[in-house]
Amino acid sequence: MASLTRSAIKAAMAKLLNERPLAHITVKDIVTECGINRNTFYYHYQGIPELIAEMVDDEAESIIQSHPTLETLEDCLETIIKTAISKKRAILHIYNSASRDTYEQYLWYVCDHVVGVYLDTILNGRQLPGDDRTLIQQHYTCFAFGCTSRWLDSGMKEEILPALRRIGQLQGGFAEGMIARSLGER
Repeated sequence: MASLTRSAIKAAMAKLLNERPLAHITVKDIVTECGINRNTFYYHYQGIPELIAEMVDDEAESIIQSHPTLETLEDCLETIIKTAISKKRAILHIYNSASRDTYEQYLWYVCDHVVGVYLDTILNGRQLPGDDRTLIQQHYTCFAFGCTSRWLDSGMKEEILPALRRIGQLQGGFAEGMIARSLGER
């Protein structure tokens, strides 16, 4: 029963986030929307920031579970962007609020994961010497995070996917080249 209540609270919050900015949502709004009392809300969450953090973590896990492999860097970025587009209003309401740091932590976590999956795919079981894997992953995670953050800062207004595909074409083979150099193959 507790998980059903938590799910109802999260669903109510998601609905409200699609309607208005986070700063304009109160616990009273949430409990009214899902038909529970304030004590029930506070039994499950200390407040709205904790609720937002759990919702963001849930979304990150959902993305991670649904993408076990990624063939290209563009696949990594498209995964992140398409998820954001599907929840545009809610994401912008969180991103442009006092909970922005929570969303940025989620974004970093997702970027790092999808880049890790991409590297696993192109490494195909090969191990890189020293810290090379970490360095390459950090490089691409920073790139993915930066592109996505810039797009979020613009209010998701510009059409980013064609630009990301073009960057992928221009970078074609760059990650593979880094891996080859790390392995002494070039």
